[in-house]
Amino acid sequence: MRLYRPIGYQELELIADSNFFAFPPRLPSQPIFYPVLNLEYGIQIAKDWNTTDPNSGFAGFVTQFDVNDAYISQFEIQIVGSSQVHQELWIPAENLSQFNKHILGDIKIVAAYYGSNFPHPIDPVSNLPATIKFV
Repeated sequence: MRLYRPIGYQELELIADSNFFAFPPRLPSQPIFYPVLNLEYGIQIAKDWNTTDPNSGFAGFVTQFDVNDAYISQFEIQIVGSSQVHQELWIPAENLSQFNKHILGDIKIVAAYYGSNFPHPIDPVSNLPATIKFV
C-alpha cells in the first residue's frame, strides 16, 4: 500500500539520518504515528499547518513510501474529518519499529513547503533544504 506522511524539518533530519529507510521513534507526547492515505491530505497538512508551526521548523514535507500489504491490513482506516479525503492509519507508537521493518524501499520526499520563518537555505533546483543530505 502506498502511504504518505506529512512531516516537519526536525523529523526530516531524523529520516535522513536513517538513509530514508525509517521513521524516528515518537516523542512521549505522540502516542500515535499516523500516515495518510492520499497525497492531497498530506499536502494540506504540510502546507497549511506545518509551515506556520515552530515545532515543525516552519516547513512541511510530504513523504511517500510503500508498506507491505499483508502487514498494513491489520490497521483500520480512520476518517478524521468530514471528507473521504481525510483518511489515515493509526499506528501505536510502540509498533513503529515493527512498522519500519515493513516499509518497501526508501522514503521519498514528494512535496516541500516553507513558511516565512524557515531559517535554512533551500536548494533552488530540488526545492529541499540545503542543510540535509539526500540520497
